[in-house]
Amino acid sequence: MNMQEQNYQNVLVPVDGSAVTENVLQRAIEVAKVNNAHLDILNILEVNQFNQTYGSAVSGDVVFKLTENTENKLKELKKQAEDAGVKDVDIHIRFGNPKPIIAREFPTDHNTDVIVMGSTGLSAVERLIIGSVTSYVTRTSKCDVLIVRSKNQKKQASK
Repeated sequence: MNMQEQNYQNVLVPVDGSAVTENVLQRAIEVAKVNNAHLDILNILEVNQFNQTYGSAVSGDVVFKLTENTENKLKELKKQAEDAGVKDVDIHIRFGNPKPIIAREFPTDHNTDVIVMGSTGLSAVERLIIGSVTSYVTRTSKCDVLIVRSKNQKKQASK
């Protein structure tokens, strides 16, 4: 089946800054261009992550700095998408648990019709976290989910 038949209008790509982000973003850019669609680039900051990293009291400064760093990174990704020819790109930062945000809350708010995401990060810990988010989203999302495999996974699969 070719992609044109689907005709997606709103593509969501959740990014987390891991090594797979690049592949996933490229794929989302392709899907957005083929469909002449709007692209949302989303990063979710988990507040409990801060607490584990910085002790129990997270100062507003830490959250502000992290948000600022994340926003700068997202601006770079947005520019990359625009340079690649996507006309309509927005960036978003949300706080909370990535599972319900990616699977339901964000798509409901933004009429997402396809979510493009990575299957796993590279480390075992990343795989545990990201893998579980991906499988949760795949199971519970109302819209299509496109899973992008890393080059390593493609190599392993072809053996």
